[in-house]
Amino acid sequence: MSYLKFEKATMTNLEAVLSKELLRTNRSGAYSYSTLVDCNTRKYHGLLVIPVPEIDDDNHVLLSSLDCSVVQHDVEFNLGLHKYQGNNYAPKGHKYIREFDCDHIPTTLYRVGSVVLKREKIFQHYENRILIRYTLVDGPSQTKLRLRPFLAFRSVNDLCHENGVASREYQEIENGIKTSLYAGYPELNMQLSKKNEFVFAPDWYRGIEYPKEQERGYAFQEDLYVPGYFEVTMKKGESVVFAGCTSKIKPSTLKKLFDEECDHRPARDNFFRSLYSSAHQFYNHKKDGSYIIAGYPWFKCRARDTFISLPGLALAIEEPDRFELIMKTAGKALNDFLIGKPLQYDIAEIEQPDVPLWAVWAIQQYAHSQGEEKAFELYGELVWNIINTIESGKHPNIFVADNGLLRINGSSKAMTWMNSTVYGKPVVPRSGYVVEINALWYNSLKFVAELARFKNDNFASDKYESKANAIKQSFQEVFVNESGYLWDYVDNGVPNAEVRPNMIFAVALDYSPLETAQQKSVIYFCTRELLTAKGLRSLSPKSGKYTPYYVGTQNQRDWAYHQGTAWPWLGGFYMEAVMKLHKRSRLSFVHRQMVGFEDEMFYHAVGTMPELFDGNPPFHGRGGCAFAMNVAELLRMSKLLESYTY
Repeated sequence: MSYLKFEKATMTNLEAVLSKELLRTNRSGAYSYSTLVDCNTRKYHGLLVIPVPEIDDDNHVLLSSLDCSVVQHDVEFNLGLHKYQGNNYAPKGHKYIREFDCDHIPTTLYRVGSVVLKREKIFQHYENRILIRYTLVDGPSQTKLRLRPFLAFRSVNDLCHENGVASREYQEIENGIKTSLYAGYPELNMQLSKKNEFVFAPDWYRGIEYPKEQERGYAFQEDLYVPGYFEVTMKKGESVVFAGCTSKIKPSTLKKLFDEECDHRPARDNFFRSLYSSAHQFYNHKKDGSYIIAGYPWFKCRARDTFISLPGLALAIEEPDRFELIMKTAGKALNDFLIGKPLQYDIAEIEQPDVPLWAVWAIQQYAHSQGEEKAFELYGELVWNIINTIESGKHPNIFVADNGLLRINGSSKAMTWMNSTVYGKPVVPRSGYVVEINALWYNSLKFVAELARFKNDNFASDKYESKANAIKQSFQEVFVNESGYLWDYVDNGVPNAEVRPNMIFAVALDYSPLETAQQKSVIYFCTRELLTAKGLRSLSPKSGKYTPYYVGTQNQRDWAYHQGTAWPWLGGFYMEAVMKLHKRSRLSFVHRQMVGFEDEMFYHAVGTMPELFDGNPPFHGRGGCAFAMNVAELLRMSKLLESYTY
């Protein structure tokens, strides 16, 4: 029985199916992204969306969509779907869909009268090439297909409008054409595996609308250019492959290429395998190194997200070589920053104060997986550099107080993961002593003492053990309150009393600066006030600032971003804390929590995990369609559950 399969009743119900999206990436920064019925509802949607570094740092939509028509007795049945002005959907090709399945590769089955057509899509790894295979499963001997490409050639942050500048020029190439609408863009090569006729019939399709952009308060209408259509005759049982790419290919190789790419796609036939496949979508291999994209469709590589995600996206799926490859880039970038070298890598926010501490945590997870000896060999120098830079006061955004704790200045600029800003000011101005930064600091010193002990450096081990013990006492004095939870931050002696999830790290990390009773109390507060079926809320509902719905204009969403929304990656650390403290006695509880996340495999971006959720039921998924830290933590928790179960 298929796992990620949707029947006719779902696929023909626009209200149900337009909220379901599908993302595929090529591991080189490009992606293909739309709804299951190929009706684009966002300006970020497109069959072929690629980076064009010659123009800017954005991704760019080249091929927006490809409408396929079945022609029988000179009557055309268009299988496409677009939203136009006045809430009009046309040509309503979704009504011909019988089923959709993406357990292996995205496959849609259409029936038009006596014709049964199967369409399969693959986004080729490491190439800017979308491959679509059409197979005539059943039908009369004379069946024609017409493939009509909709071109945009624009940034994902812009919209296209009819104009006289767009070039109508094209060149014929083997079994297809190549064209580029504007100077500076690469050529889009569109080819078929079989000889065909290209009919030049240039036109603009006007007033296409993207309702998701309208919901977000952005411009939402655009015009798309269609140069004409490809027409090919097929017989029963025959397959034809379409390729849209920035480079030409030999058409005779397309069928073999499709099969080879198909063989490399793992099955998505259960929750873990779906997350496993999703993990690979965040990899981004470039000429200067290997990166993790923080999320799709609008995120880039961010330092904090990279180090938090690495253990889940690599170690939890038994790919330590992937960890080492990405850490080679991220670790070098961090080390260069620490010693004052200009940044040579495309990693954002590496100056944030918690980033080096998350790097130590990631290395600590590597040590658990691959052994302390290898961790010390590969990353010992980086760990020492991190600790020494912080202790010597050379990190520009970290200050060591007399009590051994770390202070930051986040009053005017966001300095933690709660980084939303409105009118240039942080919505949550976390400054002074910040709870998770100091929990990470304590954990880092204990890990360094452990590494030193492993290398028989007893002097260094005793030194850092002593410092950690002093920090443990200071941590409890500063953050523990009479109510039983932890202050989120304490600035100039004034504690922030809001109940937030950041205190969970003081329990979940390998080394906790809290006593057992204090750890239990923190879990109690997180369970009572923050826990949802989709992770931990970013703020307790008891707060007057509680804003659980991530909706509205950009400013409204920025205000709500960390004021009550729920985050799966925080839920991962919560589950780790529960298992760490209660062991097997809470296994069934943690299993139930994981079931709450499995539901998301069938909603929003199918087979992956969105950025965040509303803090109130029904916990609607919001933000980016796929978020690396969420996928990573659920993979890590699956692995941890396995270790407790067997």
